[in-house]
Amino acid sequence: MSDLDKLKSNDNLKLKILIGLVTVFFVVFMFPKGESIESEASIGSIWIHDDLIASFSFPVYKDAEVYKKELKDAAKSVFPIFTTENDIASKISDSMKSFNANLLILLDQFDSDNSGDNSAFLSRSSLEELKNLRDHAISGKQENLKQFFSDAQKILSNEYVGGTASIMSDNISFDSIAVRIGSIDKIETTKGFFSIEQLKNKIIGDIYSRDYSKPFGSALVEYTEHFVLPTLIYQPKLTNEEIQQAEENVSKYSGIVNENEKIIGKHDRVLKDSWLKIQSYKKAKGEKIGLGEYFLQSVGKFLHVTFLLTIFVIYLFLFRKKIFFDNKKILLIASNLIFLSFIAFITNLLILPVPVYFLIFIPAASMLMTIIFDSRIGFYTTIIFSLVIGALRGNDYSFTAMNVFAGALSVYTVRDIKNRSQIFRSFLFIFLGYAFSAFAFGLEQFASPETLLLEFAFAGSNALISPVLTYGLLIFFERIFNITTDLTLMELSNFDRPLLKELARKAPGSFNHSMTVGTLAETASESIGANPLLARVGAYYHDIGKIITPQNFVENQLDNHNLHENLTPEESVNLIKRHVNEGIELARENKIPEEIINFIPMHHGTTVISFFYDKAQKTYGEGNVNLLDYSYSGPKPNSKETAIVMLADSCESAVRSIDEPNPDIMENVIDNIIKVRIDSGQLDESPLTFSDIAKIKDAFISILIGQHHKRIKYPQQEEMEKGTSGNEYKK
Repeated sequence: MSDLDKLKSNDNLKLKILIGLVTVFFVVFMFPKGESIESEASIGSIWIHDDLIASFSFPVYKDAEVYKKELKDAAKSVFPIFTTENDIASKISDSMKSFNANLLILLDQFDSDNSGDNSAFLSRSSLEELKNLRDHAISGKQENLKQFFSDAQKILSNEYVGGTASIMSDNISFDSIAVRIGSIDKIETTKGFFSIEQLKNKIIGDIYSRDYSKPFGSALVEYTEHFVLPTLIYQPKLTNEEIQQAEENVSKYSGIVNENEKIIGKHDRVLKDSWLKIQSYKKAKGEKIGLGEYFLQSVGKFLHVTFLLTIFVIYLFLFRKKIFFDNKKILLIASNLIFLSFIAFITNLLILPVPVYFLIFIPAASMLMTIIFDSRIGFYTTIIFSLVIGALRGNDYSFTAMNVFAGALSVYTVRDIKNRSQIFRSFLFIFLGYAFSAFAFGLEQFASPETLLLEFAFAGSNALISPVLTYGLLIFFERIFNITTDLTLMELSNFDRPLLKELARKAPGSFNHSMTVGTLAETASESIGANPLLARVGAYYHDIGKIITPQNFVENQLDNHNLHENLTPEESVNLIKRHVNEGIELARENKIPEEIINFIPMHHGTTVISFFYDKAQKTYGEGNVNLLDYSYSGPKPNSKETAIVMLADSCESAVRSIDEPNPDIMENVIDNIIKVRIDSGQLDESPLTFSDIAKIKDAFISILIGQHHKRIKYPQQEEMEKGTSGNEYKK
């Protein structure tokens, strides 16, 4: 049974339909909600439809950036609101009296236990000064505690009773404020007011300008600073309410279009004003539709997406059946489309003055599909994904065209990828794809240089991020969906891989045989359009089971001692056949992909181990030997690559055993081996044609003849072969 037959037998049609429906529903859900999208246009383009006539009156929305700026200007026009603190001088006086009473008690405690600073704001030095002032006056200056309290009262009264006002915040950036008295706001300039810090500095200057002793003045500064309070209090809640009211007074609309009024005429250029009218009309129609109309519109979106995806499904069914019948691969493609649709949905929600739609990473999906499948699938998905996401962007043709161009270039950059770092060379091509197309559409639409530069910047961001995203998602998809890409095959072909190193060390004859088979399989695959990399890597690993018991196989028996000479035919066959299962186990332990593991049993198929079968017939008699006991268990090759490796393995082994190979003998041997494989039905499940087999045979002959061509003997070579040294040439 071929790979395709297995896929068909395991294919779950219901699951496939479910994946398709879920994908379509997800995409439809991401469409702009409620808006009529039958008439799309971009600024600078030509209106190619009939005259657009308003079927009802509707307001014209302002440009989003203009409206946002007006809201900001409205908020800036609101003065911060302050309220006055009534009778502040009396409050300060009462506060001082209350504090002074507590301070006297504190001084008594300070006097009795000398415990240090127990005040909330006075330092130890200030408390010591106040204690001295209480106990005795300083001669000549008459400074005492009563004078201290009195002077502090006078200094503060001079500021507040004299009319000095302070503002609570030091960070008010407005030249004027609104002082609210009752329900009336009085606009005052901030030049006539002090901030708290400014007022404190003024009081400090006043104190130090007087004829006080230094300890007295320092204590007085500390004391008075505590009672500096604002006469105007900033009210953030009231201010925010005024800002909100000012913003609500800003109209969203720039005008109105009356019923039956022409919005734009056929072949008119779409300018900014007419574009705003079209968008406003579209939004107004979306708001007017009822439940029935909304349902019909949703059906239209559903059919729209379904038609696009159906084209792709038909392509897979006709030309990529292995993908079509593999639901895991269908799910992989669907998940990419859903992811891109979600990104498009997010960008539609963002109202920003920048082209964020360049961050819908369609080139990343294009590269992923190319690396995972092939360049044709990559290009086809680029077209379908661009059309679907363009629909989500409001049937945006320019967006679709730009992504088709950039995505196609990204496909070509990874179509022959040889290593993962090669992904990053796509940066330049993605950027050029976006830049050239954006420049073309910009010229068409009279875009400003600033707009073009901004688009180039975002295109560069896409070009930078897409390769990184591809690299990360590729590893994720390989692990989750168990996919073997060409990159994985390239890594497996490295001779530093543990299994290949072990094969070369423990079974050098088998290793050399595998390398030769790999060369034959790769050349033959190229000649018939099969996957040469898969065939070569499959050949490298087809005999890894011989690592376990390399001495069981003649190519690894370096001492000319064949252990099978002392074994019965059935014992020898069991030893030989065992390397297949052991190879499969080794491969799975080392996490080798199933595509490569398939080569281990399939390169033998159900062929007969003829040497021991003939030996058994001679030993036990022809009628006493069961052919199946001397045959491999299979399965037979089910792909071009596994069939090629089967033929290459047999032909290489047979040609190697020829004593004196020449082109005629080798060609006869190859012809007979291929004929035997066909006649015994070993190629029945593979898709090889007779034309393919003829090309494979020619490829084998050219390689093997080249490897076994005659060489001229060196002078005195016979003596060297006998171990005797020949005479050296003399001058």
